[in-house]
Amino acid sequence: MRRLSSMRALVVDREAPGRLRLTTVPDPVPGPGEVLVRVHATSLNYGEIPTDLNTAPEGAVPGWDAAGVVERAAPSGGGPAPGARVVTWGRSGGWAELRTARVDDLAVLPSGVSFAQAAAVPVAGLTALRSLRQAGVMPGQRVAITGASGGVGHFAVQLARRLGAEVYALVGNPARGAGLVELGAHHVLVAPRELDAPLDVVLDNVGGPQLAEILGHMAQGGTVVSIGATSWQDTPLAPYQLVKGELRLIGFQPGDGFAADLSHLVGLVAAGQLDPGAGSVTPWHEAGSAIDDLLARRLRGKAVLTLGP
Repeated sequence: MRRLSSMRALVVDREAPGRLRLTTVPDPVPGPGEVLVRVHATSLNYGEIPTDLNTAPEGAVPGWDAAGVVERAAPSGGGPAPGARVVTWGRSGGWAELRTARVDDLAVLPSGVSFAQAAAVPVAGLTALRSLRQAGVMPGQRVAITGASGGVGHFAVQLARRLGAEVYALVGNPARGAGLVELGAHHVLVAPRELDAPLDVVLDNVGGPQLAEILGHMAQGGTVVSIGATSWQDTPLAPYQLVKGELRLIGFQPGDGFAADLSHLVGLVAAGQLDPGAGSVTPWHEAGSAIDDLLARRLRGKAVLTLGP
């Protein structure tokens, strides 16, 4: 009987610091449409930490984003060949030396894009790109992004500016607004009351009372895309705000089939037209500290972990 190979991975352990433990687990086995990737860098997303670390089974390997090198091609014959440098998205398995990835959810990296840069892209970049697309942003529209200093906000500011929007970046305090003008924000605000004109589109990452307040600053027929609720507060929504303003309130869903959009995003990174915002890059055995920094809002952009000894 053939002995199963094993790899190192960060697994859920609610008794360990940061609720993660670096240990050895069996190698993942690719399905017909999946490649096996040797991971060089992965990243942390604010949304996956409470979800996976609080609800995933003990011993599970979390991780949505990962970049590395294809070790084994897909059994179906599709996708990149062994040796290709790729960035991948998946609902688990990214915080490990090896991960499987669907060929529909990865992109080959252009030369010049590092693994650390690439690992910052998938969830945050795809969410920003697809939420702007869902809102139908047009040149000249006023677009506000709440939580603009976070991972999704970092990408959304840049991509909204590329679409020709007038970009309003909302942040928790003035210090967190540093660098957003350089990324493309026309205005950096700490509260909706500072808005100087009605908004056509809002990408909301925060929820809570701020979302309720911002509805009062919408242009007639405006669109709000609700992406997340990092405030962890209830939103006191007055339904007639939506009716009176003929507003659309959309709950964002990422969809599937990310290969083309990932390729577009890393192409922009390669061209120097998109900053992936790796706010910190640390070894993966320091994941607990990186998680603490992310949850405490001590980081701007994304927290990236590099794999090594």
